[in-house]
Amino acid sequence: MANTISPLAVARRRSELGLVLLAAFITGAAYVLASLGKNASLPARIGPFLVSLLVLLVCAHIGVRKFAPGASPLLLPLTTLLHGIGYVMIARLSDRLAGLQATWSLIAVACFIAVLMALPRVADLLRYQYTFLFLGVFLQLLPLVPGVGFSSGGARIWVSIGPINFQPGEFAKLCLAIFFAGYLAEQREVLSSGGKRIAGVQLPEMRTFLPVMLAWGVSVVVMVAEKDLGSSLLFFTLFVVLLWVATERTGYIVFGGGLFMLGAFIAYNMFGHVRDRFAIWLDPWSQYNGKGYQIVQGMFGFAEGGISGTGLGLGDPTRIPAVKNDFIFAAIGEELGLFGATAVLAAFVFIIGSGLCTAIRTDNAFEKLLAVGLTTILGVQAFIILAGVLRVLPLTGVTLPFMSYGGSSLVANYMLLGLLIAISHSSARRLHEVPQ
Repeated sequence: MANTISPLAVARRRSELGLVLLAAFITGAAYVLASLGKNASLPARIGPFLVSLLVLLVCAHIGVRKFAPGASPLLLPLTTLLHGIGYVMIARLSDRLAGLQATWSLIAVACFIAVLMALPRVADLLRYQYTFLFLGVFLQLLPLVPGVGFSSGGARIWVSIGPINFQPGEFAKLCLAIFFAGYLAEQREVLSSGGKRIAGVQLPEMRTFLPVMLAWGVSVVVMVAEKDLGSSLLFFTLFVVLLWVATERTGYIVFGGGLFMLGAFIAYNMFGHVRDRFAIWLDPWSQYNGKGYQIVQGMFGFAEGGISGTGLGLGDPTRIPAVKNDFIFAAIGEELGLFGATAVLAAFVFIIGSGLCTAIRTDNAFEKLLAVGLTTILGVQAFIILAGVLRVLPLTGVTLPFMSYGGSSLVANYMLLGLLIAISHSSARRLHEVPQ
């Protein structure tokens, strides 16, 4: 009986398979349209591409069916839809980049399945929380090591080991999320009771709070030494949100917001690149021939797309310098219009909703906090870059999850997805929706 798959699990996997095939169909159709718009003829590789796409997505589905049959049926299809649209836009921009992204896609799906295989019980990660703390800090500070780390685009966030270049910070965020979740799950009662009161906020005992402050201090180092504003904001938000969820004290949100405003003020007065980002955000037009060129071109792209877009392959997104990573959403807005951009936003909202639903369903404190942390990483990262491209916030230069070009981001986010799906399956087992 233990090996019997429940009817509910079968229904979820059938729904997932149907949605994954729908995402594959949309991706294939978009690829054909982009090819016709760009070249006016179907490329010779269209057949191998469609077959490879279908095999890759089906392998991901089989991995979930085998190792997490009780998981939510929405997370994988929504992710594959975003991944597929992003890949089509990258292929539309550059055949060379499309080939590299295809390789990283294969590695990402393999890592996704490996996470599901290695984590039959997500709660086992709790035993290694301090290992993940030291690993996360090590990865985040690795770009500062002379001869290993190097700068690109003004930020020192890259590491070169032999022929491989990658961003260790993408994997550090997963390690720190696991540490935060584990530590706060064990210490939440102590943190809730607290010690001294400052400005109406009851703070915890410093000796209990110190390990968490150490991890949060990494975000300060990131901003000062690596000039990576996006990652710094992401780590800080992760820290505050998980602290709030663990203690159920709204005062931490208020206190965290105050610390953020203070840090932003200090950073503005200390660092020239922060002032430049802020000035460009307020008025990119006066620097159109300089640092504001990219943002203005992105705005032109949205304006050109209008409601329905110019059509795949019929726009001119290549005029935006960083269109393949930072500004891929502007390319989507130009060629797919408001409708396409809204669909992308809706997909992210549904993924975030599914992640939070996963957190609500589990009664395990560690899994709950980890699900919230992983969803926060995904949601905040998407918000930061989308808000920057749309000029809601100053541009910080993080990638759009699953859509932007880049192997480090793609692999790390698929590992994040694997953790979320593993937590979802663990909750289903605990609720007796699938056999133990």
